[in-house]
Amino acid sequence: MPGLLGAMARTAVVAGTATATSNRVSRRQARKWGDQGQSMPAYMAPSGGQQQQQQYAEPQYAPPPPAAPAPDPLDQLKELGALHEQGVLTDEEFAAQKAKILG
Repeated sequence: MPGLLGAMARTAVVAGTATATSNRVSRRQARKWGDQGQSMPAYMAPSGGQQQQQQYAEPQYAPPPPAAPAPDPLDQLKELGALHEQGVLTDEEFAAQKAKILG
């Protein structure tokens, strides 16, 4: 079996190298014809003879979403007071959270 795996690996390397070389040559020729103001011959154009130049650009990544705005301390205190009045927070918890909000 090692011979079979070796042959498969060698085939994959050869195929990958051939594809990379072919793509590089195609890009170089398209760039050369574009610089000279010539169009690509119809027999070499992709998709059935349509004149189309492929663009090879780096992928664009979306910027990270903006950070959520900081909560308003007054709104936090109102919510905290409501929780304290409902009995959800004890006096100690209310005081600790209030001190934390006020800094």
